[in-house]
Amino acid sequence: MNIAVTRCPACATRFNVSEAQLEARDGMVRCGRCETVFNAREHLQPDEPSPQLSLPIDDAPVAAEISADLPPPPDSDARSEHFIPPEIPANTDTSALAAPADLSGLDEPPPTLAQQVQFHPGEPEAEQSPAAPRHPRRALGLVLGLLLCLLLLAQATYFFRAEIALRLPGLKPLLVQLCEPLSCTIPLPRDADLLAIESSELEADATHPGVFTLHVVLRNHAPHAQALPNLELTLTDLNEQVIARRAFPPAAYLQGPDARLDALAAKRELSLALPLQTAELRPTGYRLLLFYPEQP
Repeated sequence: MNIAVTRCPACATRFNVSEAQLEARDGMVRCGRCETVFNAREHLQPDEPSPQLSLPIDDAPVAAEISADLPPPPDSDARSEHFIPPEIPANTDTSALAAPADLSGLDEPPPTLAQQVQFHPGEPEAEQSPAAPRHPRRALGLVLGLLLCLLLLAQATYFFRAEIALRLPGLKPLLVQLCEPLSCTIPLPRDADLLAIESSELEADATHPGVFTLHVVLRNHAPHAQALPNLELTLTDLNEQVIARRAFPPAAYLQGPDARLDALAAKRELSLALPLQTAELRPTGYRLLLFYPEQP
């Protein structure tokens, strides 16, 4: 059997090939070192001893299918479908070409960032946890802002407690409970524009000179109860000149069963009969108005 020597154009490894191998695939063989498929006839070498001649050569079963997708070599027009990589030095050590690569001796890849994080006993956990807060001042600012909002809400509730109880009657019992430790009360609404004097009369007592009785009918037009107003009575003479003036708080004009009233109910009337001692004033006219005194 005729034996020839060919050289792989990719890795410059030389091999023994027989004439039968060359005839079987039209000269196409596969390098046992780099798996390159090439035409052995085109790369025949002089017959000289080489330690690489004992390496196996894989016959390419279908050389055309293997090399169909390879780009054509720049210097070959006979078989343009074969790609021949550039040559490497012929003295390359090929003693382990037939064995699978042994990766056990390779260095391990550098550890990732997650692997470099180590736990050291005795150190605070917050320094190792990425979820630890990085902006304590911002958290403190949020807490202080929340406290200020609650304080502002409490102040607004205190100063507008009467209006809140009026518009939200369901909250009045709660407001009363909150006011107990603060020694405050829930005052009744005081809207004088919704109160009216329906009728009034100053009647002289025929049997007692200088004694008069003031008859007044008050009406609350509001849809809610209101605080009782003060009444101001002004006495005048024939020339409409003021000769006397006096203000009567609720405690002064409420008598009999009405003495315990503390509010004028919604859409209700209140009839009053207030005795007056005018002595020697001899009034001929009067003016009457209602008002709410300024709260301290």
